[in-house]
Amino acid sequence: MKIVSGITRFFYTLILVLFGACLILIALNLIPKEQIIEIVNSVYQKTNFRMITGLAGLLLIAVSLLVIQLAISKLERQKTIAFENPDGQVTVSLKAIEDFIKRMSSQISEVKELRSKVIATKKGVIVDVNVTLFSEISIPNITEKIQSIIKNRVQDMLGIEEPIMVRIHINKLTGKEDVKKKKSKQKEKEEEQKFRGIEYSEE
Repeated sequence: MKIVSGITRFFYTLILVLFGACLILIALNLIPKEQIIEIVNSVYQKTNFRMITGLAGLLLIAVSLLVIQLAISKLERQKTIAFENPDGQVTVSLKAIEDFIKRMSSQISEVKELRSKVIATKKGVIVDVNVTLFSEISIPNITEKIQSIIKNRVQDMLGIEEPIMVRIHINKLTGKEDVKKKKSKQKEKEEEQKFRGIEYSEE
């Protein structure tokens, strides 16, 4: 598959380079207009030239479709992580891993909110983490703890040998008191709406 992909890209690049070179020559007036008209007339007048032109067009379309298919398949591969089991191949979507990390973060008491983005590369797996932490913590200790937990859990879940890099970006530090006040206000608002009863508009 890699050989086919390489050959396809080579021919596609070669065709584009030749086409671009022709356009530059025409723009610089290095190809006489009469010669272009003569070539076009020859294509229209001779059956062999028309067949060659048609085949070249079909080949160009086929190569273009193959390039598009290769690009799409590469994007699909980048959205999943694959590994081999004795009974066949297993693929895991990156979204499933991100959801797993989000659920796992609820077990870390120092974390208020966590969002992750998983990137699969040839060298391994990269996990970019955006996190909101409570302010009453040691940032170096908690970030090391988060990195260790995510790395070990993901490694155990996937069972892969490739390295897993966890990069953390702290969006915000918030106090637990702020969270309690917010929950208390929300609860009071819900109770107020619950016991307010029916309101009649005054006319």
